[in-house]
Amino acid sequence: MKRSAAVALAAGVVVLGQSALASDRPADHAAADQQALDLAEKAIALRSVAGPGNKAPDVAALYKSALVAGGFKPEDVVITPVDDTAYLIARWPGSDPKLKPLVISGHMDVVEAKPQDWKRDPFTPVVENGYLFGRGSTDMKLDGTLAIASLNELRREGFQPRRTIVIEFSGDEETTMKTSAIIADKLAGAELVINADGGGGVLDETTGAPKFFTWGGAEKTYADYQLTVTNEGGHSSEPRRDNAIDTLAEALLRIHDYRFKPELNDITRGFFQSAAQYMPPDEAAAMRAFAADPTDLAAIAALSANPATVGQIGTTCVVTMINGGHALNALPQRATANVNCRIFPGHKREEIMAELARVAAEPEVKFEDVTVGSVATNPSPLRPDFTAAVTKAMAAAYPGVPLFPAQSAGASDSMWFRYHGVPRAG
Repeated sequence: MKRSAAVALAAGVVVLGQSALASDRPADHAAADQQALDLAEKAIALRSVAGPGNKAPDVAALYKSALVAGGFKPEDVVITPVDDTAYLIARWPGSDPKLKPLVISGHMDVVEAKPQDWKRDPFTPVVENGYLFGRGSTDMKLDGTLAIASLNELRREGFQPRRTIVIEFSGDEETTMKTSAIIADKLAGAELVINADGGGGVLDETTGAPKFFTWGGAEKTYADYQLTVTNEGGHSSEPRRDNAIDTLAEALLRIHDYRFKPELNDITRGFFQSAAQYMPPDEAAAMRAFAADPTDLAAIAALSANPATVGQIGTTCVVTMINGGHALNALPQRATANVNCRIFPGHKREEIMAELARVAAEPEVKFEDVTVGSVATNPSPLRPDFTAAVTKAMAAAYPGVPLFPAQSAGASDSMWFRYHGVPRAG
């Protein structure tokens, strides 16, 4: 499935007029496939998690060594430390300096993983039955090494770009996105950005064959809201009705039961219409019904019950952390919770926070936007040249497998490029 990253890279080369390779026929890239896997296994073994002992700089060094070995000049691969992490920007100079660069984007960090919560050690890569296990196997160390191996393969085949190709990796996409914002600011003049962390598809679990692929045309806005209740407290032997934890809990239950208005945009409507034909009958019917009428209650209920589609039909908010009280034998003086939201494009964070406050209906609950590293963005334009090129590339790699845009329910580095108005795919 993740080999689609290499296909997207090839499409970017075509769309930006780099000149085609010697043949449009699919070639055997076994060496590149093996390099991507070997490099991914080494990267997964490096615990690139924010905080003490962050190995993201080591991942950057690993990636630089692979790029230099593949033909990049050492001085064209720059690693910049930032706090406990780092970012990497590598350039493959094109023959025409007047053309804006094509950027291949990714990140090196991963979300924390505790070994006691896993069947296998999360930072010990394992291949079983054709699947790669380990933290970062999907988000997104394998994607990143596929992109590196693809560029190295292009060099081995003698390809020379007219337009400069930039490959970059941020070091804190999963947390503050500080390096993500820095990179986007430095590369704001790019022609197009292809995010190897975006897009995806569906495999037939019986045959292993892909049913369809997607590329990311939009993403939801990330937001964190802190809810706080304070109280004068007291002794637990003298309980009162105005308990800070109880008040917060009642507000959180109202938020839990609330559903934001279902919505559609051109990206999600097209996704539901296209993907429906490859889904089981009941799911397909719900997709088609919602695409035709976003007020269809039966379709909303069906799509809301499916973790794969609930994030596609509107804003979602969920409690992710709680904290309260200061002693086992005292009434709580303070209780807090974090509500994490993924906001449908077209809405501002302050608008959603105000809606949550109305839903909570507890004047004692104070709301604060504590979001770090997030900005609202509009969907990327559906460029006909890119869509035609990526469709052509996919047809060469996977004949007959359809490809269409989709909206990500999460946030990615794409957000910062869209913020700068740079066209983004993935």
